[in-house]
Amino acid sequence: MNEEEVKNAIKSKNIIIGYKEAIKFIKNEKPKMIIIANNMPEEMKKEIETHAKIFKLDMRVFDGDSKKLGVICGKPYPVTTIVVKE
Repeated sequence: MNEEEVKNAIKSKNIIIGYKEAIKFIKNEKPKMIIIANNMPEEMKKEIETHAKIFKLDMRVFDGDSKKLGVICGKPYPVTTIVVKE
């Protein structure tokens, strides 16, 4: 997934940013898509992948790291996970 696709998802303003919040949302709702940074820690990545398989969710890996994903989201910190709600 490239930077432009992530920006388009963010523009929808129908997103959740952050790993913990993403896990909570995935367990209770069915998101349209999950976007993860390419340098996400392996344990976290496995948990997201497991939920994506169980709930048959579209999961994509961002071409950049968590720092770049954070910048794109307008956050002053790294972001590993974005959930697009609808």
